[in-house]
Amino acid sequence: MSMELYYWPGLPGRGEYVRLVLVAIDAPWRDMARLAERQGGGMDGLLRVLGDEREPFAPFACPVLKDGDLLIAQTPLICAYLGETYGLAPADEAERLFARQIALTTADLVNEAHDVHHPLGSWDYYEDQKPEAARRAAGFRDQRIPKFLGWYEQVLTRNPAASGWLVGAGLSYADLGLFQTVLGLRYAFPNHMAGLAGRWPGVEALVDRVAALPRIAAYLDSDRRLAFNQDGIFRHYPELDAPAVPG
Repeated sequence: MSMELYYWPGLPGRGEYVRLVLVAIDAPWRDMARLAERQGGGMDGLLRVLGDEREPFAPFACPVLKDGDLLIAQTPLICAYLGETYGLAPADEAERLFARQIALTTADLVNEAHDVHHPLGSWDYYEDQKPEAARRAAGFRDQRIPKFLGWYEQVLTRNPAASGWLVGAGLSYADLGLFQTVLGLRYAFPNHMAGLAGRWPGVEALVDRVAALPRIAAYLDSDRRLAFNQDGIFRHYPELDAPAVPG
């Protein structure tokens, strides 16, 4: 039976973290946002899942994954479930817990990246909070990005398996989360991220390694991959980026 992913149509957002895991485990799944409403997809399908008053385990927000009778929300939890169920997580219990920790930390970073362009609240337009966003962006670029990416670099260096992956000897859903986040940061802050090139070689190598995986590479080159855009979590506003690095 195919799994079903429910997320906002046209947005990569947090749904893309789940899509990458689904691609990596080579699972049969349907991206419900891309299906017609008569097939249970689109906005009607999403709102039906979110608003089902008969569902005892009601999700608060999307993404939502349906796997048989299971209905699971929250991006880190969905990714952990998929990884641990379908062979994309370490076998060791301590390493499994650490992979979950990494995924939750990545979710924190993603939330901070979103709040750069909506520092006062997601219910107001960016244009209504531009001064606050500029101040938030400076702190995020100069303090938070180095803090987070520096931590990932330490994790890679300290991995006892010395595998080049974040935890254990093989690829896990935690690596895919970091991959998507770094690409998002490069989209949102191209000048700033270019200026940081080479500072965290382990992270950069991991991103390149994930992109070269056959299933991921095929997905990235397909029309199933949604491009970053100005309606998503990672948005590029030139005024929030750092000045271009001199050539």
